[in-house]
Amino acid sequence: MSDEPLAITTDEHTGRTGMQIVATLLGGVLLLTALLARFLWPQPFYAGLIAMMAAALLATPLVIQSFKGLAAGKTMMNELAALGVLAAFAAGAVGGGADAVGYYLTAGTVSFFVLLANLIERRSALGARMSIESLIRLTPTHAAKITSDGNEVKVEAKDLVPGDIVRVRPGDNIPGDGRVVAGRSSVNQATITGESLPVDKDVGTDVFGGTINLTGALDIEITKVGADTTLGRVQELILQAEHSRSPIMRLIDRYAAWYTPTIIMVAGIVLIFTRNINHALTILIIAVPSAIVLSTPAAMVAALSAAARLGVLIKNITDLETACGLTAIVFDKTGTLTTGELSVTRLQPADGVEGGQLLAAAAAAEQSSRHPVARAVVEVARRARLTLADAAEFEEFAGHGVRAVIDGDEVLVGRQNWLAERGVDVSSLDVTDAEGLSLLVVTRAGRLLGWIGLEDKTRADAADALDALRDIGLQQLVMVTGDRWSVAKRVAAEIHCTDVQAEVLPDQKLKIVNDLKAAGHWVAVVGDGVNDAPALAAGDISIAMGAAGSDVAIHSASIALMNNNLNRIPFLVLLSRQAVRVSRQNLAFSVSLIILVICALPFVAIHPIEAVLLHVFSSLVVLFNSARLVREGEDLDRAPAAAENFNSESDADAIAAQPVPVT
Repeated sequence: MSDEPLAITTDEHTGRTGMQIVATLLGGVLLLTALLARFLWPQPFYAGLIAMMAAALLATPLVIQSFKGLAAGKTMMNELAALGVLAAFAAGAVGGGADAVGYYLTAGTVSFFVLLANLIERRSALGARMSIESLIRLTPTHAAKITSDGNEVKVEAKDLVPGDIVRVRPGDNIPGDGRVVAGRSSVNQATITGESLPVDKDVGTDVFGGTINLTGALDIEITKVGADTTLGRVQELILQAEHSRSPIMRLIDRYAAWYTPTIIMVAGIVLIFTRNINHALTILIIAVPSAIVLSTPAAMVAALSAAARLGVLIKNITDLETACGLTAIVFDKTGTLTTGELSVTRLQPADGVEGGQLLAAAAAAEQSSRHPVARAVVEVARRARLTLADAAEFEEFAGHGVRAVIDGDEVLVGRQNWLAERGVDVSSLDVTDAEGLSLLVVTRAGRLLGWIGLEDKTRADAADALDALRDIGLQQLVMVTGDRWSVAKRVAAEIHCTDVQAEVLPDQKLKIVNDLKAAGHWVAVVGDGVNDAPALAAGDISIAMGAAGSDVAIHSASIALMNNNLNRIPFLVLLSRQAVRVSRQNLAFSVSLIILVICALPFVAIHPIEAVLLHVFSSLVVLFNSARLVREGEDLDRAPAAAENFNSESDADAIAAQPVPVT
């Protein structure tokens, strides 16, 4: 891959490559002309002159590239070929006559095929660069901004700021991340989440920049623009991954310093003992390590492309290689194995307390929290049309609950044992009907108001995903949750998970991960990226679910799943294994071919031009073998995620239509 910044556009790279192709083809035509002249004219002068011109035209860029590499301290790609070309050119200039024509033709042919191989490799790099710029072009250049008087004004998309209202019509791309304030439509967000089915958008729902509005007009309040959008984060991740280096690539770099001098020494020894310059040239040409250098990057970039297509964004190639050796996976329950869309299914007020009082106190205290439990309670209170008082003070205790001061009274909402630790008498609490529910106990001014029961649905594809992980050899699958054991056991039974840890706090999750690593496991931690940061940081790799639109999720994990499809996790492990396997195949083939040709030279006469063809052949084999990875995951079922979206929407409508259950 090129190390040049993305500021140099693909069009500029394509223009340079086009000029190099023209010059290379012109040199190739001169080579053919020299070859014909060799047979048409008995005197070698004309053929030698044309061959020398072709060799000079083709060898010059190769030699220049080599000197630039040496000046930059790189001695890997073109230096050996350039040295062979210069040696052949010098031999032609010294020898003269018919021999000169042969040497010039050799120098020109070697340069032609090496340049051709370099152009093929550069075209592969341009392909990856074009995929990045295609993401950039998803964001429209203009937007229809709604002014304060309700008129539409056409503005540059880059000039939008958070708070602006834009109108997006069917067929238009959304210019930035935002929230729908008017209208209803379906949006194709495959570029962000990798899901092919469109998602319905209504007032209050979030949308992502670069996605396509399909059916209806939407008025959107912009919340993020440019590099701060989800699409901008995706571009950043792709660039970061493509410029990272894997352990195998670093191993190659470690031995690069002595590779070129060793090959030159071997070629020199062969020349001294055989007095045959063709043998020395063959060694220099066949040993050009283009295929070796391409072996791992070609495989990894192809795997990154396949993963990104399905909404799996990998920040560093090292993480992709690490996934190959995973032996254990720790799953957070809420938001990972379950939908994370908690719904209030039961209210149990204490004696003398009305259900509205219980719900209003809990929602007033929870309205400043971003936890899924808090959002569920506040949402039910909103649908019940309760007026929520403002909290004068607010504290959130991770894994326990919240404390707020409402109208001068201290309100506590949280786990039963936490309230007991704070001196609240919970002995009179009746939880006989709470089996399988997540409980929030509510007190106000020290008085027990009752409890709220919430339920979280298990993801439709969770059981299949865990079964698939076991089928590919991962037997240590652990579900951890801060929820009660009754809830954990219900979810574990539904997803076929036997290793469960319930009622654990964030620091205990961290200990579980560290204990698995101490036992010799390579551990992946899967969470929603919000309240799992310590455990995510402790894993050998960390995977954040549903990262689309969440800066916390994107930055807290080494791998971000832009959607909530759990089948991406077994796909990731299999893709990692396949990428490492292809990388090793490429490396073994490239090294074996070089060793085989060098060892065969004492027994088989291999002309330098034949060595060039073998060199090009090896590079093409590596590229085509790696390209197979691009199509990995094409048959992956995308339906479950869409089904979950529709189910959650219909469930929300049902809740909105029904009164809050109070017993």
